[in-house]
Amino acid sequence: MRALRPVPDVQTALPGPRATAWIARDRAVMSPSYTRDHALVVARGEGCTIEDIDGNLFLDFTAGIAVTATGHCHEEVVAAIADQASRLIHMSGTDFYYAAEIELAERLARVAPGDSPKRVFFTNSGTEAVEAALKLARRHTGRDRAIAFYGAFHGRTYGALSLGGSKALHQQGFGPVVPGVHRLPYNCTEHDVAELLRTACPADEVAAIFVEPIQGESGYRPAADGFLAMLRRVCDRDDILLVFDEIQSGIGRTGKWFACEHWGVVPDIVCVAKGIASGMPLGAIISRADVMDWPPGCHASTFGGNPICCRAALATLDLIEREYLANAAARGAGLTAALHEVATRFSQHIGPPRGIGLMQACDVLDAGELSPAKRDAIIQAAFQRGLLLLGCGRASVRFCPALCVTAEEVATAMTVLESACEDVATRA
Repeated sequence: MRALRPVPDVQTALPGPRATAWIARDRAVMSPSYTRDHALVVARGEGCTIEDIDGNLFLDFTAGIAVTATGHCHEEVVAAIADQASRLIHMSGTDFYYAAEIELAERLARVAPGDSPKRVFFTNSGTEAVEAALKLARRHTGRDRAIAFYGAFHGRTYGALSLGGSKALHQQGFGPVVPGVHRLPYNCTEHDVAELLRTACPADEVAAIFVEPIQGESGYRPAADGFLAMLRRVCDRDDILLVFDEIQSGIGRTGKWFACEHWGVVPDIVCVAKGIASGMPLGAIISRADVMDWPPGCHASTFGGNPICCRAALATLDLIEREYLANAAARGAGLTAALHEVATRFSQHIGPPRGIGLMQACDVLDAGELSPAKRDAIIQAAFQRGLLLLGCGRASVRFCPALCVTAEEVATAMTVLESACEDVATRA
């Protein structure tokens, strides 16, 4: 696909004729709750390239929302999936044993932050991982309250939804949510936490503090220096569990296995999903062994830890460890530098980047104020030129390509981004 044509290569109006027909069929039967930022009907993918149903080629800087860590359809991941599918597709790990699930749990326990022994519970997704972490925290501590942060996104099932605080729309019309959740500003001070515990949320009733080391959906906002360490101190002092949501930031995306490693802070429980299996539906919580002390039958999952997903994850972790962890750090540094150059050139329209590694975002501005409309216009202008981007936060563009992205692909993406910015600036 990439060897024969340059990428991106858009040869039809977007959407093309075949895509237009499929989109019409989609609108007749699919839930209107889905958000579709691009009129793109995907046919296949390879690496950081997507081909649509009309034969147009796109440079993908979304990775399926930071999921396809090793790129689309990496041959080693595909081979692992095909081999496992020919042997065993399903035999629930809740009731039986199979090697791939055990091996993957051993692997995750080894790379997870902290030196203490670990245990793993597998889920189908990130939101299920957060649900499991909330249940485990309540079960282990015997407490029912939790602390989370404004700007957080932890998922859309009820427990995860109740912890979130990035968009009112996520909770609107779905109440009542799970009670007992208290929120603080992200990157708050120890005084702020102390005031909450003194006035509204007794420390001896708090099971856990849930936090993203880098907030994802609210705009790729990293933790301030000292913030995570402060939370660790509070949790140690009051026997509260510290839960890191690394669903988007973990599994190599920042150039380390977990983003929290950049601050040297170890959680009691870490939630992972997205990039763990290069596109197969899999999530997990990795917990200190002494914390994961719930009895048989109190929590389970029919499909979590499915044999095919586990084999895909093992191949993914092999590739990340062998090649892509270092590549994510190097390409992340290059992406950061390139985005700084774009922000300097278009300072009236683009703010400087923030994030770590291949988890970067820039705010879009209009007269110095955040501009969601201009952000959306830039994303669409990039799409028309063959670059796939997503928004996050109120008016940010996120850049989260696969960990296999090359320096040449980063350079191409920046060229297209500059063209999109020039187009939008001219029209403005």
